[in-house]
Amino acid sequence: MQTLLMRLWRKIKHFLRIKSIAVTLSSKEIFRKQSTDPQDAGHDSGLCSVVIPALNEEKAIRSVIQYAQNDTLTGEVIVVDDSSIDETANISRKAGARVITSSMLGKGASMQDGALLAKFEYIVFLDGDLSGLQSGIISKLVAPLINNSADFVKAKFGRGGGRVTELTAKPMLKVFFPELASISQPLGGILACKTALLKKLTFEPGYGVDVGLLIDAHLKGARICEVDIGTLEHDSQPLIDLTTMANEVARVIHHYSRQAGRLHVEQISEMYEEQRLATASFDYIINRQKNRHKVVLLDMDGTVTPNRFVTDLARFTHTEETLHALLDSHLNDAATRSQKIAEIFKFTHRSHFEKVAMSMPIRDGVVEFVNQMKRDGFMVGLISDSYFIAAEVLRKRIFADFAIAHTLKFQNDICIGELKISPDFYPDSNQSSVQPCKSNVINRFLSKSNNPRFKEIWAIGDNLNDLGMLLLADKAFAIEPKSEELKKHKHINEISSFQDLIGANLSTSITKTVAI
Repeated sequence: MQTLLMRLWRKIKHFLRIKSIAVTLSSKEIFRKQSTDPQDAGHDSGLCSVVIPALNEEKAIRSVIQYAQNDTLTGEVIVVDDSSIDETANISRKAGARVITSSMLGKGASMQDGALLAKFEYIVFLDGDLSGLQSGIISKLVAPLINNSADFVKAKFGRGGGRVTELTAKPMLKVFFPELASISQPLGGILACKTALLKKLTFEPGYGVDVGLLIDAHLKGARICEVDIGTLEHDSQPLIDLTTMANEVARVIHHYSRQAGRLHVEQISEMYEEQRLATASFDYIINRQKNRHKVVLLDMDGTVTPNRFVTDLARFTHTEETLHALLDSHLNDAATRSQKIAEIFKFTHRSHFEKVAMSMPIRDGVVEFVNQMKRDGFMVGLISDSYFIAAEVLRKRIFADFAIAHTLKFQNDICIGELKISPDFYPDSNQSSVQPCKSNVINRFLSKSNNPRFKEIWAIGDNLNDLGMLLLADKAFAIEPKSEELKKHKHINEISSFQDLIGANLSTSITKTVAI
């Protein structure tokens, strides 16, 4: 009975507080005055958790944290660090925030990680690069949740929508979800939500996370409103990132449209499957070079993870005997054998591939090594003769920049058993006369046509299929080599773990000129 009365008293206090917002110019001052009343202590503090996903935001993160801490409705500040290579994490800790590392690369995963750790009834998301914020934004966003007039609150701000918002998100919402077309900033990362609702929503892994949460909340019956927070200052995105963002946003809206029975054109799904696969190409990667002149290439199976993806997937799908028979056969060349292995997984759902990739163990020290190399100005990529759908998950888990691998074809998220060998594994367009090899991937990076050219390339592998790549690299390492052939070459340095490379005084002065 006493607990019930306390809950009732708390709701009455919240109601009175929100009523006072309507008759004052500054809700923040009112909340401050109320919080000084000893009788209110324990009832007014800690109403919301503020979650800030951040990647390399050392310049702005301290001010964003301090801004959140200054709002009297903030109970805790959680910074979810996306494995930043600058001082974001350290600055956040010193500023008094609780800092965790994201479970995998991407804003969606970071937002979900923060939501799962939140202790309070409401959650507010802020971006880590904000500046020029008006006072009291957090209180304004939480107010509709406290007075129970809304379950999901989007921030409305005066900067106006960006190019992706205006040219992709809004037109598509108008067609597929007209009831959400009036939302000013469907892609905005500033929002507030009841924690109980947020934990029921799906967090998309890429740029589509914000519009995905908006649509998912709507489809689950949430009451959605907007709160005007004035004007904002944000860092602008480069054009290549805007293109990726537009594709992701469109994919997410189409996904929920089909889920809601508002889309039946299967060709659209296939179109976005092709756009997704385009990110596996060298041409896409080179557009993200950003004036970096060095690259390190990591083999996936046996190197980044001690396991082999197709073996783990076969175990998950109960097709181990069929797989082992193909692996033991020497009647087919590598490309033919790879195609036959792909046929084993026909009718397997995309989510099974992703689930297995998420469960694979990562070698100790891999993430630390990747971060060290990125700090030293390297691009870091995952090179695999397995499947891109798995390599991309592993790539994000170790916070690397890109992945190159072979692609499986999916229709309506179901594998149809067709494999496309990555063209980057061949020396030229004539793919019929040669076998695919990772050495051709490294030759793409060594090509004189790259602008700017790569001046230094490292490679790390573990088996015979990595030999060609390792011999072409400026620096080559074999981790617990499975083939004696790798040990015969003095150019290839044997290591027992990635810990051997972390913090080591490895000279980066060696460069190799290869004519292409």
